[in-house]
Amino acid sequence: MTTTEIQPADVENLVAAARSAVPVLAANAGRAERDRRLPAGSTAALRDAGAFALATPARFGGLDADLPTTVRVISELGRGCSSSAWLVAVSAEAQRAFAPLMSEEVLAEFYADLDTRLCGAGKPPGRARRVAKGLHISGRWPYASGCEDAPWAIIPAMVGDGDGPAEFVLVLAPTSDLDIERTWDTAGMRGTGSHTLVADDVFVPRARVLSVPTGPNGAPDLFSGRPAGQLGGGVTLLASLVGAARGALDVVGSTLHERKPPMTQYDSLAASPGARHWFAQATHLIESAQRDLVVLAAEIDQLAAEPALADRDGTALRMRLNSVVQRCQEGVNLLLDLHGAAGFAAGNALQRFWRDLHVGSRHVQFNTYLAVENHAGILATTPDSQET
Repeated sequence: MTTTEIQPADVENLVAAARSAVPVLAANAGRAERDRRLPAGSTAALRDAGAFALATPARFGGLDADLPTTVRVISELGRGCSSSAWLVAVSAEAQRAFAPLMSEEVLAEFYADLDTRLCGAGKPPGRARRVAKGLHISGRWPYASGCEDAPWAIIPAMVGDGDGPAEFVLVLAPTSDLDIERTWDTAGMRGTGSHTLVADDVFVPRARVLSVPTGPNGAPDLFSGRPAGQLGGGVTLLASLVGAARGALDVVGSTLHERKPPMTQYDSLAASPGARHWFAQATHLIESAQRDLVVLAAEIDQLAAEPALADRDGTALRMRLNSVVQRCQEGVNLLLDLHGAAGFAAGNALQRFWRDLHVGSRHVQFNTYLAVENHAGILATTPDSQET
């Protein structure tokens, strides 16, 4: 199925297309880990499933999918390869965050390929100097997921000309204009190839220098006037982690009637009441996480156009995001205990899902202690201070 055959409203067909890509992604997942980059076959399967066009506006031929559809597709892809799903999520998240800052001229250039991909890095900002028709930028930006394959990168820079304070801007640059240092070498999510982008006095035309809105305190605030946007990015990335947990559930579920509990009279895990109990617990945790993922996506999608978000609503939604993460972790840990030491064999997909889940869930979007701290602070605020 090609991207152009999938209609935005035909959600079930889009999810089915993602499901059809899973065997290819799963078969290539080991190679993606070794190469720290998605194989061409995985990229082609994602393109054919329409995954790269999820955030492309309909006027440019894309799917313009809503948030619940997007997370359902990404979660499905994650059952085959967490890294593949993560890269789809990163590009979709970045497009929704940064496209509103682009002019129509730049959007037309950016979406000349409706399956385009966007990588980027949040910090540290590079250095930039003004020239007649734009900027010259220099810097190093680590953790740019998918940078070896994404045609575009969004990177921050400080423009300083010696007079007055430096200006914070975002720069849209073709990755072909940048160098890439292969610095990504982690325990999990290895296939995301989140290497370091490097620029040494690279020219960027003025049209692709994006001004960043400011918040009430005058500081740059990408989501000023659309505060739910950051939560939308969080739930998009979260879908790949839920997909990893679902992939682990698939692995163990396929062995229930084949694996024999050690040192018992049982012929299979399915014959053991204890094993069945653990599997039921893991299934409940992961399936409830999937359901809540879609519910959260729908609620956040409805808030997308709101110019303000109550502090308590924002921290409560963040707590719910982290609750989904924690259930996935708990469920996968049960599955590992149930499957036994064989699940940690290098060739067993179970341990890869486990590593990907635990590395991905340490992303800044899922910082548990700060989410709890912020929500507790809101709850502890007195009614009088809330009114002021």
